[in-house]
Amino acid sequence: MSDTDTLELRPIGVIHTPFKVQEGTPIQPVYAEKAEGTVEIYEPYRASLADLDGFERIWLVYWFDRAKGYQPKVVPYRDTVPRGLFATRAPCRPNPIGLSPVRLLSVDVSRGILRVASSDILDRTPLLDIKPYVPSFESFPATAAGWIDRLAVEREKADRRFEEDS
Repeated sequence: MSDTDTLELRPIGVIHTPFKVQEGTPIQPVYAEKAEGTVEIYEPYRASLADLDGFERIWLVYWFDRAKGYQPKVVPYRDTVPRGLFATRAPCRPNPIGLSPVRLLSVDVSRGILRVASSDILDRTPLLDIKPYVPSFESFPATAAGWIDRLAVEREKADRRFEEDS
């Protein structure tokens, strides 16, 4: 592949949350423990929800459909200086793909509805994929986190800095 090739993605569903705009939305799932919502899975993909019940957390992979375009440097929500985009979780990416490990509260395979909590995602965000969160594969609590280990700002909610220009 070259840098001019494109890939085709299609949503498998839509995420519903209480958060209608970026400003005031929790900036990470850890700050959204009580935020509940649903994930609506489109009919052709509902059978894929089999066996998901029993996982406490799942990864939601989604499209930042309302984020500004790509920015190589950004001032993250929890800092005051510009950082390289790939050292942040800012949504203004070359491919605006988001990833959140939400809590799975219930699975209704026949209706294609997942009840979730700890969601830091905007309402009506297109869902690209779901993967189970497996702690023995994905938890590395003693890992260094670069500049985040020296946080400049203790912020838990978003402002409008990454919002698409209206």
